[in-house]
Amino acid sequence: MISICKIGRTAMIAALVSISPLTAQADGLDTVMKSGTLRVAVVLDYPPFGTVGTTMKPEGYDIEVASILAQAIGVKVELVPVSSANKIPYLQSRKADVLLNIGANPERAKVVDFSEPYAPYYIGVFGPANIKVDAVADLSGKTIGATRGSFEELILSKNTPADTDIRRYEDNATTISAFMAGQTQLVAMGNIVAASILASNPTRRPEQKLLLLNSPVRAAVLKDETRLLEKTNAAIAAAKKDGKLPGLALQWLKQPLPEGF
Repeated sequence: MISICKIGRTAMIAALVSISPLTAQADGLDTVMKSGTLRVAVVLDYPPFGTVGTTMKPEGYDIEVASILAQAIGVKVELVPVSSANKIPYLQSRKADVLLNIGANPERAKVVDFSEPYAPYYIGVFGPANIKVDAVADLSGKTIGATRGSFEELILSKNTPADTDIRRYEDNATTISAFMAGQTQLVAMGNIVAASILASNPTRRPEQKLLLLNSPVRAAVLKDETRLLEKTNAAIAAAKKDGKLPGLALQWLKQPLPEGF
């Protein structure tokens, strides 16, 4: 009898140990609801999506979207500033619950799940009028700036000629500044960001040379955070339907959302 009880107890302990890794991590939505706050990772050096305004407060399209997501869940919003290089690690280390402004690709899909798109975005190569580029092959021997860890850098690294001088900068503001200062001949960035630069009427005006990729902007949550992703998708769908997102697109992106977006 004693030996049977010992065996039963040992089996029970083993079973509990085997289950504990599955139950140790709280569900993401439950954590948000319990804290009363949705922590949203945003990039603040990428106008018009996110920047620090004249009042020294964050502003832009993504800042508005972050508030929409939090309101839909019924909690407060906390903005978590990130860079292109560390935004996914911030999710992985649970310093943020949701990440904004990310393009979907298979590599990223291994660690995060993507929402439905909430903004159009086209990645291209831009440069002044006197630099001729009609195809990727024309990037041979040219200097081109890109932000480290960005979709733009990934595309350039995989597709440009071997002698293309890709200069990688740690954040979007430095990438843009390097191009504007003439430190690179070209720059890889989104069409909406390029339009924002043009609106400021700089001396060195970037015009589109190549369209590299159509990559709609999405939100992301950690892999298998299904309930939080469903809430995020529902909030985006509702904001499209009630006119909030179309209005924000006109205000910040200076263009309407594409038909059927």
